[in-house]
Amino acid sequence: MTDLTKRLLVGRALRSTELHGQLLPKRIALPVFASDALSSVAYAPQEILVILSIAGVAAYTFSPWVAGAVIVIMLTVVASYRQNVHAYPSGGGDYEVATTNLGPNAGLTVASALLVDYVLTVAVSVANGVDYVGAAIPFVGQHKTGLAIVIVVLLTMMNLRGIRESGIAFAIPTYLFMGAVLFMIGWGLFRLLLLGEPLRAPTYGFDVRPEQVDLAGFAMAFLILRAFATGCAALTGVEAISNGVPAFKKPKSRNAATTLLMMGLIAVTMFGGIIYLGLKSGVTVADPAVAARDLLRPDGTPVGPGYYQDPIISQVASAVFGPDTVLFLVVSAVTALILFLAANTAFNGFPVLGSILAQDRYLPRQLHTRGDRLAFSNGIVILAAGAGLLIWAFDADVSRLLNLYIVGVFVSFTLSQTGMVRHWTRLLRTETDRAKRLHMQRSRVINGFGGVMTGLVLLVVLFTKFTHGAYIVCIAMPVLFLMMKGIRHHYDSVAAELAAPEGDGDLSMLPARNHAIVLVSKVHKPTLRALSYARATRPSTLEAVSVGVDQEESARLREEWDRRGIPVPLKILDSPYREITRPILEYVKSLRRRSPRDVVTVYIPEYVVGRWWEHLLHNQSALRLKGRLLFKPGVMVTSVPWQLESAGRLQGRPERYAPGLVRRPYGPSDAGEGQASPHIKA
Repeated sequence: MTDLTKRLLVGRALRSTELHGQLLPKRIALPVFASDALSSVAYAPQEILVILSIAGVAAYTFSPWVAGAVIVIMLTVVASYRQNVHAYPSGGGDYEVATTNLGPNAGLTVASALLVDYVLTVAVSVANGVDYVGAAIPFVGQHKTGLAIVIVVLLTMMNLRGIRESGIAFAIPTYLFMGAVLFMIGWGLFRLLLLGEPLRAPTYGFDVRPEQVDLAGFAMAFLILRAFATGCAALTGVEAISNGVPAFKKPKSRNAATTLLMMGLIAVTMFGGIIYLGLKSGVTVADPAVAARDLLRPDGTPVGPGYYQDPIISQVASAVFGPDTVLFLVVSAVTALILFLAANTAFNGFPVLGSILAQDRYLPRQLHTRGDRLAFSNGIVILAAGAGLLIWAFDADVSRLLNLYIVGVFVSFTLSQTGMVRHWTRLLRTETDRAKRLHMQRSRVINGFGGVMTGLVLLVVLFTKFTHGAYIVCIAMPVLFLMMKGIRHHYDSVAAELAAPEGDGDLSMLPARNHAIVLVSKVHKPTLRALSYARATRPSTLEAVSVGVDQEESARLREEWDRRGIPVPLKILDSPYREITRPILEYVKSLRRRSPRDVVTVYIPEYVVGRWWEHLLHNQSALRLKGRLLFKPGVMVTSVPWQLESAGRLQGRPERYAPGLVRRPYGPSDAGEGQASPHIKA
């Protein structure tokens, strides 16, 4: 039943040889890897206006300059990462660039920043998507947190089905979003510039009560910088393509660079167009936490607690197409959908990065394993769990989550571009071809400019957002960094401890003798199986050991043992306090003390059951014993299973005969080839 459910949800398992069929053409790779960067235009312009509204609506005059600065940074980062995908097409992305050129610590810093940022990408995208749904369905707005977590679960299931299948499913909504928004911008510009028609957003004429009156000088500059830092959320997701180069069809680097350029141009157009139309149509927004009090209607009265603040794209769509029109509903619907699907960028980036880190022994090895659908399933599940926890902790509040956002991504931007400058400098020392040197010098200039710009943005982000929540990321990143260093130290220590000696082998590892012990509770089939198996291994000494909790039971066991004439000596350990585990441990320790070079092998008969509740009724003593014995040096633990009928119900048939008791003849039997021969007693 479990396997059937998994097949229905995830799909049939894929062979490793089918991995090439999961590679993506550019038309599918664009929505898979660019949905995060494209969807950020749904909230980055609004957050710029929200921050500026602290000084009142008059401060909106600075928004075009803030947006222009964000666009310059975006184009710079896109140009810089086009150099990255050509130089490092293996999929390591910023982590590989930083590790190769700046050292392992820089690489781990980038990795910790990206892992945190990927989790935030899912949380922010899904929470903002729920906001857009809430604009049309009030019930959703009242239950944002629960719905957002449900959406994360659905996205997880879709990504567990594999990158190509999820990419095809996400391609249509992404292209619909791009088409709808670009058409909205084009139609809005046509109405404004050619027809001369005014645009009126639902909040046209509204005002915002300033939280601080008469901001000037340093305070105003700080507010503008804070708006700029928040608007730089539009750059998130740019690095995902550099991490996903191996998922592209050949030629991988060129296809990735082309996709990156397409994504950058589309995102810049959409970001700038929404800001421009929002200002021209009179969009007015305030911090959701104080909107009921500080957002004022044209008559000067507060909107009140029952007011739901529509997102900026919904307001622009209302101004361009008219409220409640079909096109308005289409824009709102595809925007909400793309925000949900934008999390898919992180679902593709986080597992790949986790796999590379696991391969380098900085994360558990399980993250390097592909699942049934050739996706890194463990990484997908961990990402979903982290995002769901953040959504729950911050009540799916986009403004609060954005304060944690983009710190990590600009750390990775800055270190990556610095690493690329060193990469080109190292190559220039040995390159003699003039044309190649010119190309390298141009690339170094691009990456150098990108490193300076992203470094400045990082300083601005830390300066303006630290006390508003960025400090949480500044704590989480070092904790993750130290955790990965600790995991690597553990793996290195284990590898050194387990390293095989050089030459023909160390004969000192060969034990002098093997003392075998078979644990006995009563004489039944599992006990006889364990005794037979222990005898077949030909140990130096063999004895059966039982714990005498009840004198009468011990006497009956001794009597039956002697009556059957079992050719293995039985030793009954006294247990005045009715313990089972401790007497056996003490006896095993006494054997080890007597001869430290010998090994002790403990054979434990166990039942194999088929129903979940039967596990609670059997093997508990065996489980405790194994858990304690595994920590004893020089002690080997062997489980000898016996399948009960409930286990046979699942696997085919219960076990009725010991191995070797029924044999097949060397040639075809009289009953026909392939049929069982009569029982032959050994």
